[in-house]
Amino acid sequence: MSIRRVVTGVREGKAVIVQDGPVETYGFETIPGATQTNFWGTDGPPENVGASKEIQIDSILPPALGSRFMIIDIPPDSAAQTAEFDPIAAAQEYKTALGDFADCFEPDAPGMHTTPTLDYGFVISGTPVLELDDGQAVALNPGDVVVQCRTRHAWRNPSSEPAKMLFVLLGEKPDG
Repeated sequence: MSIRRVVTGVREGKAVIVQDGPVETYGFETIPGATQTNFWGTDGPPENVGASKEIQIDSILPPALGSRFMIIDIPPDSAAQTAEFDPIAAAQEYKTALGDFADCFEPDAPGMHTTPTLDYGFVISGTPVLELDDGQAVALNPGDVVVQCRTRHAWRNPSSEPAKMLFVLLGEKPDG
């Protein structure tokens, strides 16, 4: 599915469209059904939003006071349980595609990760399960919202259908 992004801005005191077009979705080759679509990001507080320009996201993790806006597809857990699944290749693809975000994942606890962010998640479709580090799991449905405050967690999908979630990640304010 192609998603269209329309970005507005201000030029010469007038509201204008500065971007209008499709956003690229990355489909993971090693994990069939896993995708990530990055819509927008900031590397700090918005200073001159009216001068909206194309952004280059070098990291899924936002820096302090930055933001990221994305949709991810969580494939059924069974995608990683086939004979063809190569966890080493998948880890390498995560590192290549996701950069420092991949470093947040724990090699000894597949899927578990902690990010230095405040995350807002919204379930668009499917029935993902949020697993916390104490083994507690919360089943979610379309329309449910999750607010994660730098918590260790993993996303699971025990169903046979992909789950689609929208996320906004906010980088923590630096100490001091």
